[in-house]
Amino acid sequence: MERVISLLIGYGFGLLQSGYLYGKFVKQKDIRQYGSGNAGSTNVLRVFGVKSALIVFLGDFFKAVIAMAISRHLFGGGGNGDLYAMYAALGVTLGHDFPFYMNFRGGKGIASMAGIFTAMDLRITAVCLAIFVITVYTTRFVSLGSILISIAFGIMNIYFCMTGVYDILPVNRIEVVLITLFLTGLAIQRHHANIGRLMSGTENKISFSKK
Repeated sequence: MERVISLLIGYGFGLLQSGYLYGKFVKQKDIRQYGSGNAGSTNVLRVFGVKSALIVFLGDFFKAVIAMAISRHLFGGGGNGDLYAMYAALGVTLGHDFPFYMNFRGGKGIASMAGIFTAMDLRITAVCLAIFVITVYTTRFVSLGSILISIAFGIMNIYFCMTGVYDILPVNRIEVVLITLFLTGLAIQRHHANIGRLMSGTENKISFSKK
């Protein structure tokens, strides 16, 4: 039951689509009708600029952090706090990527993933931040940076889980491994069009100036 409740808590927070809500109520525009058609912070950056993108990123970031913190607070007394946090993380990702009230057209979940790995271990945050900054600075491909940090998160989260760093009973560690593999695979799958463009040399490079 704790798993289901944690998943539902996460899903509820995931439905708070920062990009869509910001565009709708602040800019009076549906962000999905502009740029790449995605509701995430990268498309907000392209359409509305850096300040707007930062606001949207923080909204998607903290909804994951808060949902995971709530699950830990509710169910973290039995040696499985991080297990339930990961179920909340799964719910946040599903709600963010596939919001039912937006015809399941959400974002790609990278800002929420940043919140997830920050809520799990700051060492993952440090490594992923370095990878992302270096990649985007040298290539100007946000999509490539996003894919690489998704893979880094997957590797490090599984390693920390299996080596006992997290508050997870040994018998439940396989659940976190499976959730982590799913989140990593989903993040990569959500970038399938970007991967195709990267391979063909037609992927758009990011610009930090407002259009």
